[in-house]
Amino acid sequence: MLITSAIISGLGLGSMYGLIALGFHVTYVVSNTVNFAQGSAMMLGAVLGYTFHVRLGWPLPFAAGTALTLCALFGLIVERALVRPFVERGSNAWLMATVAAGIVLDNAMLFTFGKEPRSFPSVLADKPIQIFGAGVYPLQLIIPVVGIAIAVVLHLGLNHTRRGKSLLAVVQNPDAARLMGINVKSVVAVSFAISTALAGLAGLLIAPLFNVNSDMGTLFGIKAFAVAILGGMGSASGVVLAGLAYGLIEAMVTAYLGSVYTQIVVFTIVILALAVMPNGLFGRAAVNKV
Repeated sequence: MLITSAIISGLGLGSMYGLIALGFHVTYVVSNTVNFAQGSAMMLGAVLGYTFHVRLGWPLPFAAGTALTLCALFGLIVERALVRPFVERGSNAWLMATVAAGIVLDNAMLFTFGKEPRSFPSVLADKPIQIFGAGVYPLQLIIPVVGIAIAVVLHLGLNHTRRGKSLLAVVQNPDAARLMGINVKSVVAVSFAISTALAGLAGLLIAPLFNVNSDMGTLFGIKAFAVAILGGMGSASGVVLAGLAYGLIEAMVTAYLGSVYTQIVVFTIVILALAVMPNGLFGRAAVNKV
């Protein structure tokens, strides 16, 4: 019963890490940059979903759609104000700028939403169902399906469609992409909007299982970036598989050793894995053409 509960919980958590990490993947393959405010975008999705649905009483689909739209808008603002100006000048200062954006957003939510954790009502059944003797909430079964489905769509869309290949061309050769009629700036901006929308979706999905609070995204964001690196930043399927593996290991360690050892053991495994495979499980070494 313990192992069944740990596996299902691990798959749910791993899918959340994978969804947020997919945001890192999208911006990386399109612009060779990432948004380090991803964890904060996840928190924003959960907080906005709670505010619209619980406080204002909006229907859940409308509340979720509005929350995801605002998360995407946050991504557009980050790209336009905090990434593009530095990239155009050949500076890597966007790294710190996006970190700062996350800190600002976290504190803004702290002052407006408050520090007290709040419970998000379950979108499906309030009571767990029994699977092999373990109590499991239906949402825990749906979350992995959503994460894997999005990863498959992204992989197929980017690698097997004309539009997707044109998006990948932006980072490989921006000048050639412009000659093909691709609006490079718009494509990069859209990738950031998709990135933060994915993080917001993760926040909405995880909110009924965890309490909603203003600092819930910090650790999720760190773990998701570790997952993105571990899976191979350029591989959507690798990122999700790494997220599932990370979630399973984390749940197993927590179940059998206790939460005190969780971060120590899991991050040690991440370090060892990257020492053996520096480009991640499914990543490929960069090829320098001369």
